[in-house]
Amino acid sequence: MSLPSYPDASYPGQSAGHHDPYGGQAPARTNGFAVAALVLGLLACLFFWTIVGGLLLGLLAVIFGIVAALRTRQGRAPRRVMAIVGTVFGALGLIGSAIVLVAAISVFDSQEFKNFEDCVDKATSQSAEDRCTEDFVDELTN
Repeated sequence: MSLPSYPDASYPGQSAGHHDPYGGQAPARTNGFAVAALVLGLLACLFFWTIVGGLLLGLLAVIFGIVAALRTRQGRAPRRVMAIVGTVFGALGLIGSAIVLVAAISVFDSQEFKNFEDCVDKATSQSAEDRCTEDFVDELTN
């Protein structure tokens, strides 16, 4: 007859389930920064064509992803891959938004757009405004 096997006996005042013989902190079961980085990175990729969506959410995703990756490297939190993926998505959203922003600034600052504004200001009918729009599109594509 053998005696039943019990878990490691703990010292008085300690619970047996959370005994760490080295005295260090156990890693967290979740990593809120990694989850936030992933969600914000996905939103930044989906809404990169807007200033708030691409730039702001992308920047937050990159910051949260870096913080989460550093926490996982130190052993204080799990989900390193999630942190890296969130950071990459955030960076892609930032890059896409920057490209859209540069393209929009170059179009709105161009001589063709100034000509379009002058044409629309001088137009007296809807057909004249439509003609201005057609001329503007033709100038941009050529």
